[in-house]
Amino acid sequence: MIQALLGPIGALASTWLSSKVETKAAETRMKVSEADAKAKIMLSAATSEADWEKIMAQGTQNSWKDEYLVGLFSIPLILSFCGESGRKIVEDGFAALSTMPDWYSYTLGVIVASSFAVRSATKFFGGKK
Repeated sequence: MIQALLGPIGALASTWLSSKVETKAAETRMKVSEADAKAKIMLSAATSEADWEKIMAQGTQNSWKDEYLVGLFSIPLILSFCGESGRKIVEDGFAALSTMPDWYSYTLGVIVASSFAVRSATKFFGGKK
């Protein structure tokens, strides 16, 4: 009689154990699939950003815009070494610039960042309030 019970109980236990193993295997496959999908998305985003910066750099090879901006940003630096009157001009200029509207400040930041193909720098210009 005990042997008659052991067969079905053993089969039931074996079925339960097989079910648990299959469930864990399915969960593992799902986690691996999710990780693969996330890795592909991250790779695609990194590739897109690198491609964008490459295109922007190629587009500025025959442009005077970069040289203009370097010259423009060098003016306060040079005037700072030109005695008290030069420093006063720089100080007054920056005081005037601090009163500009936010939209102008953001736009100027985007222009400079895009000119030098520095896409990530635009994050810094969006943080001003």
